[in-house]
Amino acid sequence: MRVIRGLARILIACLFAGLSRECVAADGPQQRSVLVLEEADFRSPFYSEIFAGIRTAAKQNGKSNTVIYGESLDLARFPGPDYELSLVGHLKTKYAQRPIDVIVSIGVASAKFLQKRKQDIWPAAPVVYGFVPDLPETRALFLPDTTAVFARVRPTHLLTAARAIVPDLTRVVLVGEAWKNPLVYGHWKQDFAAAMPDLEVIDLSGAVLREVRSRVASLPDRSAILTSAMYSDGEGTYYAPASALARVAESANRPIIITSDTFLGRSGVGGFLLLPEIIGREAGEVAMRILDGEAPSSIAPFSGDNVRPIFDWRQLKRWNVDEANLPPGSEVRFRQPTFWEQYYWHSAIIAGVVLVQALMITILLRERRLRFMAEVEARQRMSELAHMNRRATAGEMSVSLAHELNQPLAAILINAETAQQILQSPAPDLGEIRDILNHIRRDDQRAAEVIGRLRSFLKRDPTERSELDLNATVGEVFRFLSVQALTHDVELVMQPSSADIRVKGDKIQLQQAILNLVVNGMEAVAHLPDERRRVVGRTSLTEGNLALVSIADKGDGILAEKVAEIFKPFFTTKAQGMGIGLSIAHTIVQAHGGRIWAENVPSGGVVFHVSLPLAAPR
Repeated sequence: MRVIRGLARILIACLFAGLSRECVAADGPQQRSVLVLEEADFRSPFYSEIFAGIRTAAKQNGKSNTVIYGESLDLARFPGPDYELSLVGHLKTKYAQRPIDVIVSIGVASAKFLQKRKQDIWPAAPVVYGFVPDLPETRALFLPDTTAVFARVRPTHLLTAARAIVPDLTRVVLVGEAWKNPLVYGHWKQDFAAAMPDLEVIDLSGAVLREVRSRVASLPDRSAILTSAMYSDGEGTYYAPASALARVAESANRPIIITSDTFLGRSGVGGFLLLPEIIGREAGEVAMRILDGEAPSSIAPFSGDNVRPIFDWRQLKRWNVDEANLPPGSEVRFRQPTFWEQYYWHSAIIAGVVLVQALMITILLRERRLRFMAEVEARQRMSELAHMNRRATAGEMSVSLAHELNQPLAAILINAETAQQILQSPAPDLGEIRDILNHIRRDDQRAAEVIGRLRSFLKRDPTERSELDLNATVGEVFRFLSVQALTHDVELVMQPSSADIRVKGDKIQLQQAILNLVVNGMEAVAHLPDERRRVVGRTSLTEGNLALVSIADKGDGILAEKVAEIFKPFFTTKAQGMGIGLSIAHTIVQAHGGRIWAENVPSGGVVFHVSLPLAAPR
């Protein structure tokens, strides 16, 4: 029963509250209300932003139990006492059951309306005046128990902005209805005269829009247009202030100084602009303080931070204005970003990719250079090793070389002794001496050829690749080894290709590789019967533009499991072998872009194959 009686009391309290308050729990917070009275239409951008600023202040206050009402008095478009009386009746009826805790009055017209009509509608509600100039005439409108946040563009502000845009300013044109209202711009004539005594002022504030458009279309140089709000064309058609200003700007041939942030970007060059969102927020913050318990009389009226110098970058460029001439602290909007500002991240990513690519290319070039130097050093080492191998081979052939040299030297000695004996006779036979000298010359040439071949074989020239006749190159090796083959009683047979085979390479190195293979074959058959002491060399062409050199012997062959190892350094099956001959041949052939391999012949023996790329046709 107690619970039922408690619920009944709550329902009765809600009924007494009527439509003015929400029904809340018995211990919940009481709803607070703010009424915003705006002198013009809420739908205009300027007053819409003021209302949004008030709502922002209420939200930031942190108390969700605040309701905000709004009323557009629209006194500029509907002046007169009859309309005001109709507003009084309408507002009294509308808010009869909705108590108002604080009134926020926006604009001078709204302040004048409250001065005359507030007692009839909201006699006890405190008032916060916003968007009013700090002028004695305005302060005279304030009711008791009120406070204010001033917002005003001074006439000197307009002149300062105009002189920044037109440094040699001599003339200003006043456009807009507010110039006629002393409660907005005050005594602007005295202010202008004090700031610029010689300034020519053309006042078009009372002219119809058609005349204004005509006059501003042909203004002389060194002029600027100073604007205020316009609500009609003076001939019965009403406009939003921004639309009216746009009509003026369509015809104007000189820069237009504006007074509101909501006009910027439409036509005006800029100036000291009213910031409606900040105007509303400042007034709303004062209203929240009053709702929280502060007395309006304890809050002294103050000038808000709601007017700032702001300019349109595009208009500055149109009128060739140097930004250095703008008032200190000016903000420039609609600035076209530079390429770097517009594509900062794109440019940074591209620059990063280019830097990474440059770094990678640098690393690759360095690796290529190191590889090239390593290849050069490897070729040098290979050349040195091949040279040592040739000297070792020449040492092994020394007995055969001595034998080959002894024959022509012995013949030279015999012929010389015979010639000496003939010359001792009383009547020497000169014809026979001539024949003996020819024999001596021939034998000398034979010895010189032997020594020349040895010197050519042992010569250590720098590595130099050139186009070679492969048949001739292999043939020279066989001729050079013919003496050693004769000493070991081994038959050397060279079977050159009938085709002209040309390869590109270092002659000395390739001959060294072939020589090692032939010597290896000679050693393999040296201990065999006479019919098997034979080494055969062949040159031929194969598919794929390759030259082929084959060195075959009739030896014992190679064990199948050793075929893959015979080209490794220091691998040998000979008791006195060093195991570097075939390894050197393998290295030389690979350096020339070729391939070397060995295979056993079913009939006995082994054949070594060397394939080399053909030289490019000339």
